[in-house]
Amino acid sequence: MFRTVGDRPSLWECQLPAEVLRLPQELARVDALLDDPAFFAPFAAYFHPVMGRPSTPAECCLRLMFLKFRYRLGYESLCAEVSDSISWRRFCRIPLDGKVPHPTTLMKLTTRCGDEAVAGLNEALLAKAAGQKLLRTARVRADTTVIPANVACPADSGLLARAVGKLVRTARRVQAAGGATGTVMTGRRRAAARRVREIASKLRTRGKLSREETSRLIRRVTGELAGLAEMAAAEATGVLRNGRRALPRALTGRVRGRLRRALDELAVTIERTAQVIAQARSRLAGTMPDSATRLVSLHDPDARPIRKGRLDRPVEFGYKAQVADNDDGVILDYAVEYGASPDGPQLAPAVERIARRTGRVPGAVTAGRGYGQAAVERDLHELGVQVVAIPRQATTSQSRRATEHARDFRTLVKWRTGCEGRISYLKRGYGWDRTLLDGKTGATIWCGHGVFAHNLVKISALAS
Repeated sequence: MFRTVGDRPSLWECQLPAEVLRLPQELARVDALLDDPAFFAPFAAYFHPVMGRPSTPAECCLRLMFLKFRYRLGYESLCAEVSDSISWRRFCRIPLDGKVPHPTTLMKLTTRCGDEAVAGLNEALLAKAAGQKLLRTARVRADTTVIPANVACPADSGLLARAVGKLVRTARRVQAAGGATGTVMTGRRRAAARRVREIASKLRTRGKLSREETSRLIRRVTGELAGLAEMAAAEATGVLRNGRRALPRALTGRVRGRLRRALDELAVTIERTAQVIAQARSRLAGTMPDSATRLVSLHDPDARPIRKGRLDRPVEFGYKAQVADNDDGVILDYAVEYGASPDGPQLAPAVERIARRTGRVPGAVTAGRGYGQAAVERDLHELGVQVVAIPRQATTSQSRRATEHARDFRTLVKWRTGCEGRISYLKRGYGWDRTLLDGKTGATIWCGHGVFAHNLVKISALAS
């Protein structure tokens, strides 16, 4: 059952001194902004209006998620801090004698409502700010960045070793739930770990080895790991086949559910292990796998390798995100895409969404050289943008060089560099440095909550 508001403070709590009940200045501004019932509407579609257990109040969830992304807290530490703080309890609308939601409850609500609910939150916030005439669109700037996935550096050897370990662990779970108890599943985790350590030890002493000897060693060990993964996948396939036969004979519904979940995870792991083995075999044969389809994680299959030209990180693994903000630093639009999608085609749809939200087409749009194409500039002018200041990727004509050296053009391009600072601020302060939810949907949810918390702070300050 969907609940928008929770229990009100008790009578004795209202008798506390005003100094105790007063919220900090920033939280007081955000609290007044979140009182609008429009922020509850995006969640209503995911709950029955009258049937079922009462849900955690929407106003409480919104405020808890704001605190999580505003102060970079984990779910457990967030609930502990709210439980110990009177001001945070009052901000989250939790009575002093009330119970703080469990961390797993917040985790499930975050993924249950999905990215559409978070997008609805941001739409409602921008619509409220536009209604109060707080959104300036005289100048808009855009830039892209990489949202790193929650993965380690995906070398072939490490992926193969992790695949072997996950196959063995998941098969053991199937057998513990009563499926395929007589099927042999050899534990090859120690053999895989020993080979990974062999590579690591040789790399530490590679100054004593030639480059050819090191490459030959890595290829040999990677081939052995691929063989171990193939044997583990073959045995896991037998466990999967026999486990499915045992599914109708499960003793209770709880055991059947546990067995079904373990079988589903084992099937997915076998499929992804086969892809990792094919990638490793292809590389050993001298063919580089396509980065657009390369699997870099067993638990996050949507993450992709992306090159952005950074010296400290030539290749990053995750998703590509675009951010567009205005003079006040309010993020007017954001988007998360798969892999190394090109920058140019993303700009015109973003400006169109900004015009729809604010009711006005931006007067001037500027972006980096990655957007510098004649087609992008033409699309923006067709939308009604008066000034487009985007350096071209290749400047050949004399008239174009004169345009890019004009004072107004250079002023907008210099102002555009502030978008890099905005992205850095999102990474340092609002969780954009790494998404802790798997998949593109999870990354969109994570980034959407970060943008929502950021814009709440900015818009509440403008409204005060």
